[in-house]
Amino acid sequence: MNPKNIRNFSIIAHIDHGKSTIADSLLKYTNTLSDRESKEQFLDNMDIERERGITIKAQTVRLTYKADDGETYQINLIDTPGHVDFNYEVSRSLAACEGAILVVDAAQGVEAQTLANVYLALDHNLEIICVLNKIDLPAADVEGVKQQIEDGIGLDTSNAIEASAKENIGIKEILESIVKNFPPPQVVENLPLRGLIFDSWFDPYQGVVILIRLVDGEVKRGDKIKFMDSGQGHDVLKLGAFTPFAEEQECLHVGEVGYLVCGLKDIRDVRVGDTVTSWQKSATEPLAGFKKVKPMVFSGIFPIDAGDYEALKEALGKLSLNDSSLTWEVESSAALGFGVRCGFLGLLHMEIIQERLEREFRLNLITTAPSVVYRVITNKGEELEIDNPSALPDPTLIESFKEPYVRLMLHTPSEFIGGLLKLCEDRRGVQIKMEYVSDKKVIIEYKLPLNEMVMDFYDKLKSISKGYASMEYEMMDYEDADLVKLDMLINSEPVDALSIVVHRSKAQHRGRQLTKKLKEVIHRQQFKIAIQASIGSNVLARETLGALRKDVTAKCYGGDITRKRKLLEKQKEGKKRMKQIGSVEVPQEAFLAILKVDD
Repeated sequence: MNPKNIRNFSIIAHIDHGKSTIADSLLKYTNTLSDRESKEQFLDNMDIERERGITIKAQTVRLTYKADDGETYQINLIDTPGHVDFNYEVSRSLAACEGAILVVDAAQGVEAQTLANVYLALDHNLEIICVLNKIDLPAADVEGVKQQIEDGIGLDTSNAIEASAKENIGIKEILESIVKNFPPPQVVENLPLRGLIFDSWFDPYQGVVILIRLVDGEVKRGDKIKFMDSGQGHDVLKLGAFTPFAEEQECLHVGEVGYLVCGLKDIRDVRVGDTVTSWQKSATEPLAGFKKVKPMVFSGIFPIDAGDYEALKEALGKLSLNDSSLTWEVESSAALGFGVRCGFLGLLHMEIIQERLEREFRLNLITTAPSVVYRVITNKGEELEIDNPSALPDPTLIESFKEPYVRLMLHTPSEFIGGLLKLCEDRRGVQIKMEYVSDKKVIIEYKLPLNEMVMDFYDKLKSISKGYASMEYEMMDYEDADLVKLDMLINSEPVDALSIVVHRSKAQHRGRQLTKKLKEVIHRQQFKIAIQASIGSNVLARETLGALRKDVTAKCYGGDITRKRKLLEKQKEGKKRMKQIGSVEVPQEAFLAILKVDD
């Protein structure tokens, strides 16, 4: 294919604005899929994606389109996620493109993630086409949304395409606009092979499958290639493109998007964002990779069955192959044994990873409460970065605490402003600004501690706004805070996996909530169980779970009272001994209780 007839583009949008449906319509219109093969959300091939109606993994597909100018074009589509937690997937996809289609719901208008994804595309200097989707809905306000895009984003909407993916309105116009407005790949002759790895995954039969965008040169089956980051060389066993099913080819040319299989069994040999070059004639400079994102939320993951520990490590290795933002390291807990501490981009990311581990690798897991990275200044002047509350030094050794703050942007209909302002104020937020973008839509900006956002902020936001509000956040700096470590003790024994860091003003209230919640979820034993919340040696709250009582006097039908008293004393002694040697098993619900306590 002549590089002048190649177009590489991504579809970007806020979650649930019809991005996957537009991708389906493009596949059907170009006859890439037959009616028999087609199904809704075709590119969302994971069960979790279909159940939740969201895109988690970027997918690529090659379309062949004969345009009105008589030329046949190769169009490489990379479908991207919409949720804020999968921002890194979008940045990887955009690094492999020349253009982006911005999809905006004509009924809902510009949302938080719409802005975030547009700014990402502009950072990559991409050409952007606006598409107003769902114009067939009764609530659609095409002119109002165009005005929002011009005022809020600054994009010209005079050539915006009005479409309805479900009704197949505007699909041809989208394809024609891609051909006319997106630039072809830049080609410089006689340069050595350079290809950007923008995704990869592990296949049990073929090994690591690498998705690649060729920027310079070409690669053939049988060529020896080199990964510039590791310097390792491998032979190309298979290559091809997804059309949308894997189709083997002999060669991939400059500007094309395809896949490589080198028979790699060690997932550590491939790093997403690395550059592939030729072994014989190597490039000197690697390509600029995608935006590297640091995890912001940390949580411990432990197998319920200790024998699954190695399987958990292997599963995380395979998941981190195509999810470069997932970080993990081994940790051990006195209460839960050996496990791993994982870093995530947000709560949805954490939830999805846990669900994938349980479904795809059939593991039974316990997940501890999420925490963020704190900076602790000790009495000796040392600065420590702590992502696990149980790793905090003794309170007497801590000089000061610093916690990370985020700039939070909320897009909401105006009738929910009161509830959302109260939510942010309750979470120690400081309002930066509030702006009306239209009569019915408001953008609220807050400075908020990340610690307050990682628990259940998103759930509360959706509940208060009946699902209409959306949020976007970006990291700010660390600031001093009066924080304390709240320990949960069960029978005077601290359970390290239940420790959390809270603001001192909220510690007592939080401690009471947690002790009450734990009393509900911990199973009763043959002896009394004391559940306490404490800061150091200072106990803030206590609940007592009563013992299961066996009626030892049931067999006494008469006789002297001393006979009954003797049996009761004997039972009391037994319970005392049992309490000294008995252990309390903490169920999975106890760890979830920390996440679900009400304000």
